[in-house]
Amino acid sequence: MDKLIYTAMTGAKHLFGRQASIAHNLANAVSTGYRAEEHRLRAVPVLSEAMPTRAFAVEVSVANDFTPGPLTQTGRPLDVAVQGQGWIALAMPDGTEAYTRNGSLEVNVNGVLQTRNGIPVQGDGGPISIPPDNDISIGNDGLISLKPTSGAQNLVTQVGTLKLVNPPEADLVRGADGLFRLRDGAAAQVDPNVQVAAGYLEGSNVNVVDQLVAMISLQRQYDMQLKLLSTAEQNDRAAAQLLTSR
Repeated sequence: MDKLIYTAMTGAKHLFGRQASIAHNLANAVSTGYRAEEHRLRAVPVLSEAMPTRAFAVEVSVANDFTPGPLTQTGRPLDVAVQGQGWIALAMPDGTEAYTRNGSLEVNVNGVLQTRNGIPVQGDGGPISIPPDNDISIGNDGLISLKPTSGAQNLVTQVGTLKLVNPPEADLVRGADGLFRLRDGAAAQVDPNVQVAAGYLEGSNVNVVDQLVAMISLQRQYDMQLKLLSTAEQNDRAAAQLLTSR
C-alpha cells in the first residue's frame, strides 16, 4: 500500500513538471535557434529501514534535443545560421562565454556586434567592433568583411571572425537565460569545421505535433496516477472496515 501511495503521489508531481516543460517547448516553437528539452523519470525504492515499502518517482535527468532546426532565408547580412553541429560564442558581462544557435545579430550604437538581447558576440580577439558606413558580409567560416558605402568602394577590410565552437553535447548545460555553457565553466576551443550561412536563420527544433501528442499522453498518465491514489484510499477504507468488523 505504501509503495502504491508514494509512487503515485511523486509520479503525479513530476508528470506535472514534465507538462510544464512541454508547455515551455511549445511556447518556443518559433524561437530562433531554440533547443527542445526533455525530462526523464523513473521509480526508485527508498533505502531506509524506517520506510522499507516506499518507492518514489524521481526526475532522472533533463536532456536537451540538439537536432538542428530548419533554415529560413532572410537575406539580411547580419543573420547567420550554423550549418550542422556547432555554436556561436558570446562574451558574457562576467567574462565567461556562452553559446547560442540564434544568429540574429545587430550592431549597437557603439559599433559592437551583438545579439538582439545586447550580448556581444565573441570574436577571435574579443568582441567585434564594426565601423559605421560599411556594408557587412559574413563568410562561411565566420570571417567578417567590410566594404565602404562611399569613397573607395572596392576596398575590403576584415575586422574579425566569429568564434565558432563545437564542444561535446554532453558537456553543455542550459542556463536560466536559455544560453548554453560548458559544465566546468571553461571556454570552448574554436572548431574550424563549423560553418555558418549568412542571410539565414535557424528555426526552433521543436516538433509541435510530437509535443502535443506528448502533452495528451502526460495528461492521461497524470489522471492515472490520481486514480491510483483514489484506489489506494478505497483499499485502505476496505481494510479498515474488515479490521473493525473483527
